[in-house]
Amino acid sequence: MGLFSKFKKTASDVAKEEIIEVPWHVLSQMEQLEEIVEQSKSTPVAIFKHSTTCGISKMVYRNFERSYSLNDSQMKLYYLDLKAYREVSNEVGYKFQVIHQSPQLIVVKNGTAVFNESHHSIQAADLERFV
Repeated sequence: MGLFSKFKKTASDVAKEEIIEVPWHVLSQMEQLEEIVEQSKSTPVAIFKHSTTCGISKMVYRNFERSYSLNDSQMKLYYLDLKAYREVSNEVGYKFQVIHQSPQLIVVKNGTAVFNESHHSIQAADLERFV
């Protein structure tokens, strides 16, 4: 056992670190937007709009998941695959009056978008101030 062997991570160690329980709800139907408005009156709601074909979006998504620390009772977290559900993505912009970006994080409270960020400005820690 060498001096640096204690600093090496095994594949098992890496796998354990990457298993994160993020309480995602899939946003895939227009009707869910009204549910989100209603939910936001008692619990803040965040919508993460993700482009599955964009490298930047994938990197931001992974970083977001690694640092997200809230549970489902503190904030409802929705995942929107904007490639698969383009109409829903467009309606999110209309309904909450935000310009489309990808990736994008939108926070809804009391039926209104109170925060939105995109690209590398998306930080999971920012959500804690809305709880």
